[in-house]
Amino acid sequence: MLKDLKQLALTLMVCLVVGSLFQLLHLPAPYLLGSLFGTWIAGKFIPVSLGELGVPRWFHTIVVLGLSTLIGATFNPEMIPKLSLWAGTVFAMLVTTVIATLAGYQYLHRVRGYERNLAFLCSLPGGQAEVIALSRDLVDKDYVVAFCHLVRVVIVVGMIPLLLALTQGRDGVAASYEVTAQLPGILELPPLTLFEFLGIGIGGYFIAKWLRIPIPHLLGPLILSALVHLTGWVEVPRINEFILLAQITIGGGVGAKLSKIDSKELLSYFWDAITNAVIVVSIYCAVALTIGWLGDLGLMKMVLGFIPGGIYEVTVLALIFGFDVAFVAFHHTVRVLLIFLTLPLFASRMKSSR
Repeated sequence: MLKDLKQLALTLMVCLVVGSLFQLLHLPAPYLLGSLFGTWIAGKFIPVSLGELGVPRWFHTIVVLGLSTLIGATFNPEMIPKLSLWAGTVFAMLVTTVIATLAGYQYLHRVRGYERNLAFLCSLPGGQAEVIALSRDLVDKDYVVAFCHLVRVVIVVGMIPLLLALTQGRDGVAASYEVTAQLPGILELPPLTLFEFLGIGIGGYFIAKWLRIPIPHLLGPLILSALVHLTGWVEVPRINEFILLAQITIGGGVGAKLSKIDSKELLSYFWDAITNAVIVVSIYCAVALTIGWLGDLGLMKMVLGFIPGGIYEVTVLALIFGFDVAFVAFHHTVRVLLIFLTLPLFASRMKSSR
């Protein structure tokens, strides 16, 4: 535990320093991007005697409990009629998931000569932790699977804030700073609201564990929070300090993983991972932009709802830039659930083919 706390303190310090610098430079999503690039670069140069950078799994889980609660809090009674309207875009997103996975698989298997199981696992657009965990039993080069998923997330996390800045200009970035600054702080909230926030997060997790719901630390608090907010029983606002903590935890975690990768060993896979990620992400973006344009649904809202950059990362960006968080979270949750629920079926077939 002491080792974890030392690692966490060092990581948070780097994230806060670089994030603050990015904020002074008025860059988009400063603490998310600052944490990612700060830990990535610093992790390569920090002496071993000081320890290594990283976010312990238990701390990441705690942050996800809170983040899932805040995602669920974006649902409200006025949103119930919208759920049926989202059926069409959800279906389109699921079809896109199949197409993008097949396209990435064909590139890695047919063009680059990857064996079937490795190509498939590298191309799945989501369920990163579960896919990486399963890959240890299914392929010999599980580190390549982890690297491909990491590259995809980094591309999305780095691209989306810049894309938002380009499409919305300086006003869009300034507006995101205003949105964040106007969020209430912990000390401004009544004790009952804090109790509700903690109760939904912890209670949702244990209920999900009891009901054996997959990904309990994500889906438990999210579903419970959405239910109590849709009924109007509680109203938990987005909390300033927690949004900041979520940014540096997610960004710092990804950057720390990148810093630990042996550059020489993975150099031969670098362009494969980049190309595969670009293929998969481009297909999602193309479909999202087409639907957004034809249906006049908002181009960037559709991109955020479709793009496979990790549910935590993309949802935080939606929170920061003031987009429809419920729309974004709902689409990503359905995509991750599809992958999570079908993965055991594919895994059994992969084991029999080895």
